Amino acid sequence: MNRDIISLTSLPINQKGIIENLTCDGEIRRRLLDLGLVSGSSITPVLSSPSGGLRAFDIRGSLIAIRDEDAYSIFVSL
Repeated sequence: MNRDIISLTSLPINQKGIIENLTCDGEIRRRLLDLGLVSGSSITPVLSSPSGGLRAFDIRGSLIAIRDEDAYSIFVSL
């Protein structure tokens, strides 16, 4: 099965994606994993800040804000 894998920053508002991989390391990786961003979890962007640079995501029933600079290292399948 061929799946499109994109960065979380490219996922359109209200379109569900499945987390495939986190390419960050260190403290930010640990923090994202603690928030539930693990492989196989579904994630949906629901809000974008007017000034840009920050988006809110629905993950496992919680609303979590992630900066674009961190979201670039999260890859999801459509």
